[in-house]
Amino acid sequence: MAAIICLFFGIQGCADKRKYHDTTKSESAASGSQIVKEIVGFQNKLNEEFRNPETSPLPDRYRKDFEGLDFFEPDTSFRVIATLERTADALPFMMPTTTDRLSEEVVYGIVKFILKDKAYSLEVYQNVELMDTAEYKDYLFLPFLDNTNGKETYAGGRYLDLAIPEGNSIILDFNRAYNPYCVYNKKYSCPIVPKRNFLNTKIMAGVKSFKQNSNK
Repeated sequence: MAAIICLFFGIQGCADKRKYHDTTKSESAASGSQIVKEIVGFQNKLNEEFRNPETSPLPDRYRKDFEGLDFFEPDTSFRVIATLERTADALPFMMPTTTDRLSEEVVYGIVKFILKDKAYSLEVYQNVELMDTAEYKDYLFLPFLDNTNGKETYAGGRYLDLAIPEGNSIILDFNRAYNPYCVYNKKYSCPIVPKRNFLNTKIMAGVKSFKQNSNK
């Protein structure tokens, strides 16, 4: 079963059903300070879930001393409005993962946006199995690579969770970028970020790399 794509997969299936998306507020309706509060709220919620043995991907030996994930400081310049171009005729494909499992995905669309005065585009995916479920029918998966990988952030890239918007615009808040669960525990099977989704810039937002000896 595929899910966080929720997208953190256990070898036998989805570990949990968490989502980290919030596309209900427009940029015009949310002030900078309000956005920062939302980002901090996301960080606090993620830390709470990592502390909770029922939802944490951390092995017990790391979770018992867990103090919190290491985040970049909230930066509203990494929250952008993107144009979503749907790809209605896209065919499903098998996305490789960190194990032998393959995840059946379809390119739902292309998001195009301006970040720090430069234009970028990324593919967003919809899991074939999940799109037929009531709970996840609006779920979109956005994995990406950038120039922080292997330095400030995990070498394999990070993920964003999104919801299908009603129109053709969608908010991308890279402050909500998180690591695949296989970063924390090798029992998880996580989708490998397609090379197509490389951003030739530094996304200094979201979760940083995880160091087991310090939890930071």
